[in-house]
Amino acid sequence: MSHSAVAKSTMPERSWQASLELQFERRGDSTRLSHSRHNGPLYVQKPFYPEGLDHPHVYLLHPPGGIVSGDCLEINIDAKSNTGVLVTTPGAARIYRAREEQPLQRQTIGLTVGKDAVIEWFPLETIVFNKACVELSTTIDIADGGCFIGWEICCFGLPASNETFEQGSFQQHYLVKKEGVPLFVDRLVLDKNLDLVLQGNAGLRSNPVAGFFILGPVPKETECQLEILRENADDMATVTKVGEFYIGRYLGGSAEQAKNIFTQWWEVLRPLLINRKACAPRIWST
Repeated sequence: MSHSAVAKSTMPERSWQASLELQFERRGDSTRLSHSRHNGPLYVQKPFYPEGLDHPHVYLLHPPGGIVSGDCLEINIDAKSNTGVLVTTPGAARIYRAREEQPLQRQTIGLTVGKDAVIEWFPLETIVFNKACVELSTTIDIADGGCFIGWEICCFGLPASNETFEQGSFQQHYLVKKEGVPLFVDRLVLDKNLDLVLQGNAGLRSNPVAGFFILGPVPKETECQLEILRENADDMATVTKVGEFYIGRYLGGSAEQAKNIFTQWWEVLRPLLINRKACAPRIWST
């Protein structure tokens, strides 16, 4: 048997190699989706404009609804100069139990924020099932004058069903750069140290949901907002200023609670950062 035949035979059946490329450009007074190319079951429909033509809302659609062994999803979004876009998902992402051979389940996100552009990145929570084997990588590159607002929420296991994440592996890498220079790096690794990180005081403290919120670069005059943001949280969340960014953290038992806190922070900070009142995507209300 040839090498290629052996490699093919070891690939899990029914795996998806899906990709999506989106590009937004300024045309007159509007932001338009100028380029959209997808491969596999990962795509968008037409943008929505609930707050005007210059800042569309876009929903990422992944009909399978989950990631299984061998799946690889790749998303690249490029917001050109003077554009603005809010991107979200219609539902939670699910990363299912890996097969016995544990081929990785991968998702790679690349977001490029052009000069004086804005990307708002608000995926709903990622549910990591027991015995999943996953790598998540997100890179944001911001040009001069650009702004980024985003969050990530991960739920380990199914708390409502008393199903915990006890075996498997999880790697999450989050990198924010400005003009190519790294400004914020966040990494969470659950592997050989699974029990220690999940239960330890320096880890998740037996909480099934962890999330973080990021916004910036922020002007200095917004620093007075920190106490207001903290008042909108509780003992499970906090926010601070790290370099040019506000970084918020949630550690608790509810993905919905994490989203609600992050949304409240967004409602306070969005007008200060991009001079827009918060306008929640309609899909969040369905």
